[in-house]
Amino acid sequence: MKEKLENIIEEYVDNYEQKPDIKSSWRSPLTAYADSNDQLFKKLKEIVSENHVLPEDLLTDARTVISFFLPFDKSINKSNIDGQLSSRDWAIAYIETNRLIYELNKEIKEFLAKQGYQSTVIQATHNFDEKKLISDWSHRHAAYIAGLGTFGINNMLITEKGCAGRVGSIVTDLKLEPTERDNKEHCLYKYNDSCKVCITRCVNGSLQEDSFNRYTCYDLCLKNAEHHNDLDVADVCGKCCVDLPCTITNPVS
Repeated sequence: MKEKLENIIEEYVDNYEQKPDIKSSWRSPLTAYADSNDQLFKKLKEIVSENHVLPEDLLTDARTVISFFLPFDKSINKSNIDGQLSSRDWAIAYIETNRLIYELNKEIKEFLAKQGYQSTVIQATHNFDEKKLISDWSHRHAAYIAGLGTFGINNMLITEKGCAGRVGSIVTDLKLEPTERDNKEHCLYKYNDSCKVCITRCVNGSLQEDSFNRYTCYDLCLKNAEHHNDLDVADVCGKCCVDLPCTITNPVS
């Protein structure tokens, strides 16, 4: 079943970028699986927010959380290196990938339904408390629990294909063997204190070695949304994800 699911995800992404109205491209996706009863999900109420929902809140008989990472094409990453504001390619990729995640989740849901299983579609973004700026369901933390990667000091999940991309997840009552977490740091700073490039890449000082100001970060994201106001909502930045040792790979492996 895992092989079927991973083939569906890979083929869907391949076909999606062939659509005439899609401008973005992605490298091959990564997929991992978490036991919905993993105790780390309950810890998210302490780590992320007391309002963070559990898999069983999304689906009563939840058994597995399927997580996937859609890494951006290298050209998208390169486009976002220069300047104070996000590049147009990066803004478009953010919007198109969010849509892709939603459509892909619907495709997975339909496939699982044909096999007799239930699942729940979760939006890729904009499911957060607008005062606290904290999500009710963190795709990145779910992906960490599933073994897709570890967090860098830029708060991004560093996978084997880096941190520049988007994470999606879907909860299902299909029981699948969870992916083993190796618990090895993928962030060079956390691994051996040899890198702080993402801090220097942050264009407004929101990211520091020992702190992160989510409010000033979001202010800049809103400026980018205004700058790209002819697009759908592009409240994104991404400067701390590009031109890094961990942009497209796990630099520790």
